[in-house]
Amino acid sequence: MNSKFNTKKICMTGLFMALICVSTLFFKVPIPGGYAHLGNGFIFLAAALLGNTGGMIASGVGSALADLLGGWYMWILPTLIIKCIMGLVVAFIAPKKFTIKSPRTFIAIVAGMVEMVAGYFVAGIFLMDTAAASATQIPGLVAEDLVGIVIFYLIGFTMEKSKTAELIQSDK
Repeated sequence: MNSKFNTKKICMTGLFMALICVSTLFFKVPIPGGYAHLGNGFIFLAAALLGNTGGMIASGVGSALADLLGGWYMWILPTLIIKCIMGLVVAFIAPKKFTIKSPRTFIAIVAGMVEMVAGYFVAGIFLMDTAAASATQIPGLVAEDLVGIVIFYLIGFTMEKSKTAELIQSDK
């Protein structure tokens, strides 16, 4: 790998980290145990475009920063772990060359969605003291992911048509 590619990938990871943090922090709706937000659409994009390492770092750190800046301190570590894994799952399953119409892309997003809901359910058991209390956040988390899927497809389709996705993934 050349240094230009590394610099570009680091910059794109930082950009997606910021997009995830801002879209998580400023566009939110309260749900039991936390809040639903728009950040998952950018997590799906970061993972599909940046691959394993970049997608994992942008997803986990961007989301954890939003919890830190938003005052949700008890969720910072669970969010970091859950969203890193979410980004890794999506990046691992999604095609290496970004394509919005691939069934693998949709499967990757659904797998990431399932991992995130399950991860927050398990973390919620510890933070909320009961499985029943933790389960109350599941509908909000699913709705959050469904909105994230819509955002992913709207922005992803635009990026694919404008060739932006190719520019992000190229090593030029």
